[in-house]
Amino acid sequence: MTSRERLLAALDHREPDRVPLDIGSTAVTGIHRDARTSLRAHLGLPAREAVTWHRMQQLARVDDDLHSALGTDVRGVRCAAGAGWDAQETEDDGYRLYTDEFGIVRRMPRAGGQYYDLCGSPLAGASGPADVAACAWPRPDGHERFAGMRDQCLAAREAGFPVVLGSVCSGMMEMGEAMLGFDRYFTELAANRPLIEALADRVLELKTRYWRAAMTQVGDLVDVVQEGDDYGGQRGLLISPALWRAVFRPRLAALFAALRKAAPRVRVLFHSCGAIRPILPDLIEVGVDAINPVQLSAPGMEPSELKKDFGANLTFWGGGVDTQRVLPRASPRQVREAALRSIEAFAPGGGFVFAAVHNIQPDVPPANVLAMCSAIRETGTGG
Repeated sequence: MTSRERLLAALDHREPDRVPLDIGSTAVTGIHRDARTSLRAHLGLPAREAVTWHRMQQLARVDDDLHSALGTDVRGVRCAAGAGWDAQETEDDGYRLYTDEFGIVRRMPRAGGQYYDLCGSPLAGASGPADVAACAWPRPDGHERFAGMRDQCLAAREAGFPVVLGSVCSGMMEMGEAMLGFDRYFTELAANRPLIEALADRVLELKTRYWRAAMTQVGDLVDVVQEGDDYGGQRGLLISPALWRAVFRPRLAALFAALRKAAPRVRVLFHSCGAIRPILPDLIEVGVDAINPVQLSAPGMEPSELKKDFGANLTFWGGGVDTQRVLPRASPRQVREAALRSIEAFAPGGGFVFAAVHNIQPDVPPANVLAMCSAIRETGTGG
């Protein structure tokens, strides 16, 4: 099987010759720049400077020779920033800072920093929908967004790989948290729903415009579109299921309906961390085909139970190895065994794309990444 055939079989709930592997196709199945550099050195690949494509998470581009060495199956394509955005960083009081095209400010310590964290929210003083409307939002569908995108998709398709296309921004809740500030967002969700819903509607509008334009440009070449929002915490949903269904479910349904109208055959990969089992039936109903990252350590996210209850309608894109405790701290043997357990639970009948539970972090030993990948080859029946 080619990599594209392998992935499409899994998404069709047919068993491929082996489970498809994703490292690096999205901002939630990626690899930190430091982990990528360590992995290249461990494999004896030539030293190359990391190309950091996701600044906040410090995710590095997976080079073609590294893809080949790991045996990955999926290739990701991302849109460019909008016109007029200055990508330059500044420095202040021991931090590197940058402002993204939405006006969100993030910072990372100059000494030993691994990620950028939120430190400035453009709507921190907002009180109602009028403030949301008055905010300077970037254009999501300008031609500059799609520069080089078709060539990237064609190159992946011609090489036998499936194409996953990323969104223009993070989800409605995540964008609201960043635009208002985390503390204000959850307070206003309880006390000022018009403000929260105006923010969600604005993000929905931006995303809808982006996906319509993107599918016009490359919809014939894209196999999977990746969306997401973080609704779950370590122990449960961040808000009640009833509130989630009132605010976010109808807007997700509208977004996916517009996307399906623009490109009926694409599959929707949706990311949400945490204990999200209570809303999995809702996500299926609004049009999600595959869920990521499948946080194994969270309550209700036990692999065999998820497969039994949702495996007929949902592909599990993740859940390969826990990245909080197992992948960075266990031995290679233990990592391999954990990966084999996930494959045993999720792979029968298709509907499984192997990825770590979220991005591979900087403290993950290279030998553990290789142990994870070896488990996939071990259970396959062909190349």
